[in-house]
Amino acid sequence: MTFIGRHAELALLGKRLARVEASGTGAAVALWGRRQIGKSRLVQEFCDRAEVPYVFFTATKGASPVEAVSDFLAEPANSSLPVEADLVPAGGSGSRPDAFRALAAALRDRPAVVVIDEVPWLAEQDSVFDGALQTAWDRLLSRRPVLPLLLGSDLHMTERLTAYDRPFYGRADNLVLGPLNPAETAGALGLGAADAIDAHLVCGGLPGILRAWPHATPALAFLEAECADPASPVFGIPESSLLAEFPAPDQARRVLEAVGGGDRTHANIASTAGGRSGAIPSGSLSPLLRKLVEEKHVPAMDQPLSTRPGKPALYRVGDSSLRLYLAILRGAQEQVRRGRPASAFRLVERRWSTWRGRAVEPLVRVALELAAGESALGWDDIGAVGGWWNRTFDPEVDLVAVDRAPVARNVRLVGSVKWPAGPFDRHDMADLAGAAPQVPGFELGVTTLAVVSLSGLAPGVPTDSIGLNWGPTT
Repeated sequence: MTFIGRHAELALLGKRLARVEASGTGAAVALWGRRQIGKSRLVQEFCDRAEVPYVFFTATKGASPVEAVSDFLAEPANSSLPVEADLVPAGGSGSRPDAFRALAAALRDRPAVVVIDEVPWLAEQDSVFDGALQTAWDRLLSRRPVLPLLLGSDLHMTERLTAYDRPFYGRADNLVLGPLNPAETAGALGLGAADAIDAHLVCGGLPGILRAWPHATPALAFLEAECADPASPVFGIPESSLLAEFPAPDQARRVLEAVGGGDRTHANIASTAGGRSGAIPSGSLSPLLRKLVEEKHVPAMDQPLSTRPGKPALYRVGDSSLRLYLAILRGAQEQVRRGRPASAFRLVERRWSTWRGRAVEPLVRVALELAAGESALGWDDIGAVGGWWNRTFDPEVDLVAVDRAPVARNVRLVGSVKWPAGPFDRHDMADLAGAAPQVPGFELGVTTLAVVSLSGLAPGVPTDSIGLNWGPTT
């Protein structure tokens, strides 16, 4: 597949390289992101375009420090660096400082890029790695025109490498690589707006799934074809991501699986993830959820937005491909492994519309935030877009745009998202008109009503009270 998107990320890396070229000194970048997000592919594309010498080293999980150093020393000779054979030893003593000194000896006055992929594996197998990296950077590499790119997949471990109490703290710019956006997904697959949004929800913007996606194929047609393939990346990538982050079937994984299965409230998660002794006690679940949200970054927590403090928080899986896997595709995968592709796809079809209707809401909220940031909504002070609900979840409002979160001064917009097939009709409008005034901060005649619908407005829906009407192409 042709390299798609990542224009902003390529520009940021190019900016760092330009700084290296202009100053004649080093600048390091730590590039983190979830597995299959496209870190290695992005950096390879950057190296190919940069037209400067580079070396690309990928660590091997489980390798001993001696093996890792030996492999590291072999890379410069196989790279585009202008290496003199006598400056780089052929073997390794297992000394990480020696390896970095050899690298420094291979660098010249011309700018170069040094890529170290899977940094967490090096730190995991060698306790002196980050200290040796810091010493080499301070004494040798930072004085040379080199751009080290440090890549890693485990967000928690890679954050530790550059945390304030770690040796390399403050020495690298941190760049977190997110998934491709819906427009990039559309460009990669050649799909129209509505189909591209469906495809984005399925793949989560992960290039590893997009590479297996035939051009111009709608989401359900793609899933039907993949249900005949037990090794499909639409199953394998989220499964491997789950196992990488949660290798043991422990309480943390049960909590995540409960959230992925559709339990959004603290009480429901506690009940589903509990054991024979009953629900998980609040004193255990609350810190576990906080850790999963703040450190693992796998679940996301949503709080109700309004001019008053609100509870309770709701939880969801942030990566839509993993969310789809936990909610639907894991069950379908079991059918596929048993040689029952038709049964697998019937399961997908049966649950698809309901899943999509809720999964699209975070995507819509992000789109509204981006539009507000470009002054495309008519207000300059919108700082957050979320939802609102009370303790009984009656009503539950899909869209609330406010000037700040979680407690706002002003509520600018209240709206509804309807993404199943069928237009937004008069019953939907009546529900929105009844729910909106219950949002604290809503002002009749001042706060805008918004509708985001897959199929537009049905005939007879009064449009005079709708200030914002969005569809897939908006």
